[in-house]
Parts: sequence; C-alpha cells; structure tokens
Amino acid sequence: MSTKLETKPKGSNGSASPLVTPGAIDLLSNEQLINTYKNCVAARLLDNKILVLLKQGKCFFHIGGSGHEVAQTATALAMKPGYDWAYPYYRDLAFSLQFGYTIEEIMLEALHRQGGPSSNGYAMPFHYGHKKQRIVAQSSPTGTQYLQAVGTAMGAVKDGKDEVVYVSSGEGATSEGEFHEAVNWAARGKFPVIFLIQNNKFAISVPVKDQLAGESVYGMTKGYEGLNRYRVDGCDFKEMYEVAADAVTKARRGDGPSVIEADTVRLLAHSSSDDQKKYRSEAELAEDRTKDPIPRFEQFLVEKKILNDSDFPKIKEEIQTRIDTAAEWAEAQRMPDVDELEKYVYSPRIVVPRAGFVESEHKGKNIVMVDAINHALAEELEYNPKMLIYGEDVAGNKGGVFTATKGLTAKFGENRVFNSPLAEASIVGTAFGLAVRGDYKPVVEIQFGDYIWPAFMQIRDEVTSLRFRSYNEWACPMVIRVAVGGYIHGGLYHSQSIDGFFTHIPGIQVVFPSNAADAKGLLKTACREENPVLFCEHKGLYRQGFASAPEPDSNYLIPFGLAKVKKPGDDVTVITWGMLVQRSLDAANKIQEKTGASVEVIDLRTLIPLDKETILNSVRKTGKVLIVHEDTLTSGFGGEIAAIIASEAFERLDAPVMRVAAKDTPVPYGPELENAMLPQEADVYRALEKLGSY
Repeated sequence: MSTKLETKPKGSNGSASPLVTPGAIDLLSNEQLINTYKNCVAARLLDNKILVLLKQGKCFFHIGGSGHEVAQTATALAMKPGYDWAYPYYRDLAFSLQFGYTIEEIMLEALHRQGGPSSNGYAMPFHYGHKKQRIVAQSSPTGTQYLQAVGTAMGAVKDGKDEVVYVSSGEGATSEGEFHEAVNWAARGKFPVIFLIQNNKFAISVPVKDQLAGESVYGMTKGYEGLNRYRVDGCDFKEMYEVAADAVTKARRGDGPSVIEADTVRLLAHSSSDDQKKYRSEAELAEDRTKDPIPRFEQFLVEKKILNDSDFPKIKEEIQTRIDTAAEWAEAQRMPDVDELEKYVYSPRIVVPRAGFVESEHKGKNIVMVDAINHALAEELEYNPKMLIYGEDVAGNKGGVFTATKGLTAKFGENRVFNSPLAEASIVGTAFGLAVRGDYKPVVEIQFGDYIWPAFMQIRDEVTSLRFRSYNEWACPMVIRVAVGGYIHGGLYHSQSIDGFFTHIPGIQVVFPSNAADAKGLLKTACREENPVLFCEHKGLYRQGFASAPEPDSNYLIPFGLAKVKKPGDDVTVITWGMLVQRSLDAANKIQEKTGASVEVIDLRTLIPLDKETILNSVRKTGKVLIVHEDTLTSGFGGEIAAIIASEAFERLDAPVMRVAAKDTPVPYGPELENAMLPQEADVYRALEKLGSY
C-alpha cells in the first residue's frame, strides 16, 4: 500500500500537507538501519521466547506485537527517547525497545520480578513504562491513554518546549469516545501529539468492518481541522519512516498533531488467552504471513547493499543468545516483596502533617463557603506558578456555574485558568497527562457530581492506580473539585451524593468540608498534596449563613485525616460530614435541652484518610454512636465507619451502632419528595431519642 496524504491547501478542513521531509530515510546511516532491523528482530524473538516461558509455567500472560515491529520501530526512531514522551499500548514491544527498554528489562517484567521499570511486578507485563525514557506506565483499559498524551503535550506547549508525545493503539480502540475527544482537543490546541493507529484489522475477534463507519481511521478523522492525517503501509519500513519523520517534524515545529493509520498484520493471536483460529481462516492467516514486515525489511537492506542474505541468520542467532541469557538472569532475580504491598498506594510523604497543627480562631471577615473556595484557589495560584485551573465554564466573568472561580482568569491569565470542552473524561484525562510531567498541579472542576461518571474510568483505572502500578515511579497528583449534594430542589441529576463511590477506591483522598473556614484550609492542602484529591463542595452550603465563618489567613492549611469535634459530649457520639453537620448540631442541642443528654458531634472533614483515632476515642467515652450522612443508607460510607467501630470498640458499646441516611432512591425533584428522601434534623433527633432509651 502506498502512502496516502491529503493534498488540500494547508489549513483547510481535515487537511494534511505533503511531506515536508521527503527522503528522510536517506539521512539514516547504515549503522542506524542495521540497528533498527535488529530491534525488529529482537521484538519478534522476544515474543517467541515468552510464549515458550508461558508454556513452561514461568509466566502467566503474553500479548505480542509480531507483525507490528516495523511500524513501531520506525516511529520510535523518528523521536528522541528521554526527551519526547510516549504512551504505548500493550502491543508496543518493538516501540519500547527502540525507545530505550533493554531485553533484560522486558524479561524482568515478563517474569514479574523486582526491577522491572514499568511496575516491579505490580502490573501485568506488556503494559510498558520507563521513567528514564519518559514512557508513562500504561494500564489495561483501551483508549484512556489518548487524553493523557494530550495533557502531556499541553504541558510541553505551555512550557515552550518542542517535545513530541507519542500515543498508540489498535484500530479497535478508536471506537472509544475518548479517542475523538483527544483528537478534538489536540487539533484545537495544535498540540504535538502523534496518534499511531496500528490497524491489524481485528480488535481481538471483531473485524474492522464492525468497528468503523467507513473503511479507515484515516477517513473517519477527516473532519478535524488542523489535524495532519496519513495512511501508510506499516509493514514497509521506508514508507513508515518517511511518514513518521514527517509527522514528528510537524509536531516539533508547532504544526499540530497527526493521526497515522499504519496498516499492519497480526501474526499471533490477540493474546495468550486467545485462539484466532476460531474466527480466522487458514487462508487469511497465510495471506498475512506474506506481508510479514521483517522479511520485507531484509529485502530492503539487501537491495540497499547494507546487508547480505547470509548476515541475517547470524544476527538472529546473536540476538537469540542474548534473549536466552536474559531470561535465565531474570528468572534468578527476586520476586516483589509482599511486605511492600501497601507501600505506594498513596505518597509516602505527608505534605501537611498533623503534628503541631492547632485549631485557631480566625480574624478575617466573615465569608461564605463559595468565596472561601475562590480565595483559596487564588492564593494557591499565587503560591504555585505551575498550578492550572480548568473545566467547563470556569473562565472569565462566569467563573463556573456557582462563581467559585470568578475573577481568576482576569488575575492570572487565560494560560492558567481556562475553559475545557464539555467532556468530563477529557478534563480528568488531560489533567493526568499534565500531572505526570512532575511540575504541573492541575486543579480541575467537574460541574456536578451527577456528571462525573464519564470521567470515572480515568479516575478509577488511571489516576488513582498510577503510583501503585508503577511502584512509585509515576504519580499524578491533582485536585478534582466537584459540586455535590441535595437540598436545593435539583432533582435526580443535580443532587447526587458521590462520596460513597469514591471512598471505595484505593489511591484517592476524599475531602468534604462543612463550612467556609474548613473549605479554605482543606482546599489549600489539597492543592499541595502529592495524591489525587476528590474535593466535594456541597452546593447547599455555598452561600448558607450557618456555613459562613471568619476567613483564615493564607497560611492556614488543615492536615488531612484530622476530624474536628464540633460539640463536646459524654453520652452519645454523632459522626457526620458535609451538610449534615449543622443538622446534627441542631438536633444535638435540642435533645440536650429536652433530656439533658450530652451529645458529642464530630465533623470528619476528610473521609479518606479517615481519623479513626478521634472516632474511637469518642466512642469509647460515650458508648453510643449515631452516624449521619446524606448518601443512601445502603453502601453509604457510614456502613464502613460502623464496621470499624464494631471491630475495634465493640466491648465499649452500650447500644447498637445506628445510622441516619438518605432513603435508597434517587433524589426526587418535588420539595416534599426531596425532604422525605434526604435526612432531616428531625430524623437525627428521633435517632438520638432512640439511642437514649438504651
């Protein structure tokens, strides 16, 4: 297949200019070409060796790149390892080798041994990652990497650097919506991203005709203005390198992103768990073998009189010997230490420690919560010049639908406080790509908790697991601000409590302030944290008088995992957070006036990390516990707190642990229905009465 390029004038819709570096391959030395061939052979022989190890029971999974070697190696050859960035997909063995992986490192990962640069044995093999070479540790979900690459490229542009970011996948993953979100954002921003789509015609067993509305990804992406597009024979080294070099040149000089659709062949089954003979005929497999890129590369080298036919067996024998030696060496290395299992779920460094923190009286003017959040963001933008704020509607005079970011664009500029497309996965995915650069702190806004779910894959499978799965090599600290909660007549889609979902995810911190002073102190800490933080802002508290407070100064940072006793007491403990703190205080005061019972009310402030010490100390003192939260009763976070109390303070209980929570229904719109569904002060009062009867 010959290289296809659009020939419309540059800048027209879906345009791609002619090659700006024709003859790029002629600039490569014979030594470079020989080493490139060796890289392709090494990838092929590694595939074969690992399949043998799998049959021997020494490893448990394999996903190969046989048939893709030339497309990957040529693209990596056109880039600068250690300077440029890479988000390879699970079939990118040849790319990773060309970009700096050693054969020994591949073997360490295949055999899940200590020292593997991607994960130290914590993640599946063939999910490449190499900090030194700027290969960001990859995961299993298909398509999430596109947006991350765009975020990393965004950072390069903001820093004024000519770094190029590579991201790849098969053609099947382009069916994911995040591919189109990423192409749109990259083209809109003219970001230096190379999207290498390796089209082997099958997504596991699903053929390309069942994936695409058309015959190619090249055609499907025609409408993105500012996107360079290529379709090339990915089994032909000369064609592939010419296109890759051109795309990299365009990206590096600021001419925007490129989609390269490289037609390849899949010479192995999808993975070691697959049998492609179940869905592919022998004739079809034989046809693919005639397109094998390695014999074609050999023919090219012979025609160029760089190597002779007699040279290839010697090269393969030398590489096979090294692979066999590497396998024996890797097998002798240590397994991961099970005692370190929980070591890197979160950053080992506590940014704002509890030791020495003193709750203080604040001397600022009284301020409502939404303004406290605004001021915290302004102070942290001033403190950290690499902090960015973005999301839908956050820029300019609008400042978000609740005005939390109002005025920040005017003060700090559009480069630091800006609008995103209406695409929640894009917001979080690009924040991932910015954060892994190591200096940027993205603070992004999801407009309503009810609409965070398009970003859930990025949060759950990418952001929160990166540090763990890369054995602390990579991390993506960010703040995800999100408006949550009911009591505002918002109905099913503007009133949801989401904290219970996210407290179940290892790797993220969940913060939920109940008043303006705490909101400011906690948000400032979140902006300096080394972990991803979900910062829940209750919409009903934004302008409530009872949630207002004297404003803390710019040095006030509240440690995470430190609850606050809002009302001391001796007879009953109430554990709560968010909107229910004030309702619990009101109910506690009323029950104390009526019965004389002394009720202690604890505001957790952060759910993850959880202040178990304050909870258990109070429970052991009072012997009676009521947990109050806005989320539904079933699977709400209160159930976890109850389990902790039952496990660690059971002997000190004088009554069953009780809960007040929302009914197990969505939040309805009508005020009477909403009041019936959400917990009210009267519900807390009745529960305290019942506890008092024990």
